[in-house]
Amino acid sequence: MALFFDTQWFDARLAERGLSRRVMAAAAGLSEADLALAFKDQRELSATEVAAFAELLGVEAHEVARHAGVSTPVPGEGSAEARIRQLERRVAALEAELARLTAR
Repeated sequence: MALFFDTQWFDARLAERGLSRRVMAAAAGLSEADLALAFKDQRELSATEVAAFAELLGVEAHEVARHAGVSTPVPGEGSAEARIRQLERRVAALEAELARLTAR
């Protein structure tokens, strides 16, 4: 389990980009409940989740890991197919959030 999850830091980075925790969860392939557990120090992030959050927040993976209170290693490049699936998931999450915001 994480020793210290800096909720304020993550919320500030999300706010800077106009994003929600819902988008953050979707970008990493997490449910909102799983993300909430991480925010409450009841679930540690995986290397893949650290990488997804870093990309979403525009910071380095080691910075996300540090603020998540974990020593998760930065993942390798991985296969092109895996990266494409991950990017497609992120685009779908962002499109859903955009649709929600424009429907207001």
